[in-house]
Amino acid sequence: MSFTMHGAGISGGIAIGRAQLASHALLEVAHYNIPQNKIKSEKTRFDHAIKSVSKGLKDLRKKMTSDIPEAEFEVFLNLHRMILDDSTVSEAPKNIIESMRCNAEWALKVQLDNLLEQFSKIDDTYLRQREADVRQVAERILKALLGLPGDAPTHNADENTIIVAHDLSPTDVVLFKQHKFSGFITDLGGATSHTTIVARSLNIPSVVALHQARALIRENEIIIVDGTAGLIIVDPDEVVLAEYEVLQKQWLFEQQKLKRLRRNRATTIDGADIELNANIELPEDVASAKENGATGVGLFRTEFLFLNRGDLPSEDEQFEAYRQVVRNMKSSCITIRTFDLGSDKQPEGYTRVAPNPALGQRGIRLCLAEPQLFLFQLRAILRASKYGKIRILIPMLSNVHEINQTLHLIAQAKESLDIDGIAYDRKVEIGGMIEVPAAALSIKTFLKKLDFISIGTNDLIQYTLAIDRTDDAVAHLYDPMHPAILQLLSHIISTANQVKKSVSVCGEIAGDPSITRLLLGMGLRTFSMHPAHLLAVKQKILTSDLREATAITKKILRSQHTDRIGHLVRKLNATG
Repeated sequence: MSFTMHGAGISGGIAIGRAQLASHALLEVAHYNIPQNKIKSEKTRFDHAIKSVSKGLKDLRKKMTSDIPEAEFEVFLNLHRMILDDSTVSEAPKNIIESMRCNAEWALKVQLDNLLEQFSKIDDTYLRQREADVRQVAERILKALLGLPGDAPTHNADENTIIVAHDLSPTDVVLFKQHKFSGFITDLGGATSHTTIVARSLNIPSVVALHQARALIRENEIIIVDGTAGLIIVDPDEVVLAEYEVLQKQWLFEQQKLKRLRRNRATTIDGADIELNANIELPEDVASAKENGATGVGLFRTEFLFLNRGDLPSEDEQFEAYRQVVRNMKSSCITIRTFDLGSDKQPEGYTRVAPNPALGQRGIRLCLAEPQLFLFQLRAILRASKYGKIRILIPMLSNVHEINQTLHLIAQAKESLDIDGIAYDRKVEIGGMIEVPAAALSIKTFLKKLDFISIGTNDLIQYTLAIDRTDDAVAHLYDPMHPAILQLLSHIISTANQVKKSVSVCGEIAGDPSITRLLLGMGLRTFSMHPAHLLAVKQKILTSDLREATAITKKILRSQHTDRIGHLVRKLNATG
């Protein structure tokens, strides 16, 4: 019987194949008692499982291919190692084996239930999200105890396969890439999980948060995965299957065509040049930016230099990282955002559980609270500016006092470099992220202090609509097309254009081709996005007419009804 399920599409494209159900070891745990004289050997068996998983995580690095994003992979790999090494996972189950005289699998399940109960009481969003990582590590230990084969189901080379799982770890996703699975779907998962981040980068059509897919789908059933629309069709009839086969061929053909645009200028039909920059997290990401034809780096998220390590990067280490990016991008402009730590990105030693992390000490608030740490970074950025065009971008500004304090610290950093006799670009531009409503409404004042601005739409939407974008329960309310969001974006862009200050968008919507013309119609001429989205957005620009886009965008901005806005956006995208 054919049926359709809706979830969250996390990686676009269409995959068609037969379902292969992934084992869910946590649902298959047996419970049996063991005699007193077997307790020691059972504990030893558990230790062997821990060692096996530890070795598996180490071996995983050797299986990485060049198209796997190392930075994102490292984030989860280090996290899973840390969880595995924690005594609550590696030692506590052995105490349960002894006290309950039970098998190791059951002891681990009992301990996992205890840990999950503690997670359910945590208010901190970031820590609560780590529940999935703990589950994934426990799953790996259980598989080792049960002697189940490794990390990914066996791939049938004769036909396309869709993995159906209750949950997957980033490890699984990476291995799926090696086994050439066509796509995957899961019951769990969210838009910001590690699995999602890795899956997006690997360009595997996938849908998560389907809730009951693993229970409802049977082995070998035909499944259509529409990662763009966020839906799956199980056991489709011949008409639907034929329709999606055509769509799939068109999508694959379009992917091949896009590669031809790498060296083309991003110019509209009526001759306007558009700047397309890349968002990067580590110096190694420059290769992907260049491969996809980025004009420059519009957002270098430097906080990733501070994460997943036991210490903080020194000024020299930061300087080398920034200089490497400048040199590799040659004459292109590099916009370096000072560390946006706090909230869900906490360096070791600075972990602080706030009642509401997204509204707490993050971004520029943390920079100003830790001035010495901030000064080290400012000096490192200024030193790198000697080797190429660099701009400094300040995150999470909400009032002009923060700009004044930041400018004062930048002047202090310059003065210290002068004293040390170190050269730097004395005209380095200073910009601000506009990502909270207060900054958007204060934009005129901000622009008097700043050389340029960059709109962080992910947080701007979250804070304007009061929606936690990491919470599945309200994810459907996260709407970039909300009239209030469109009004704010238009206000920011037009105000910056009026005073001839550079403005760009570096949030997720910058990489969404369905929104490209709307942003062009608002007057945006600079975009920054994940490198994987650059060519699709460039293609949209090449078929866009600014006059038409501007006229329809004005109608969109006059509307307060989402249905009307949706209709006009479709009209805007109807051609080309």
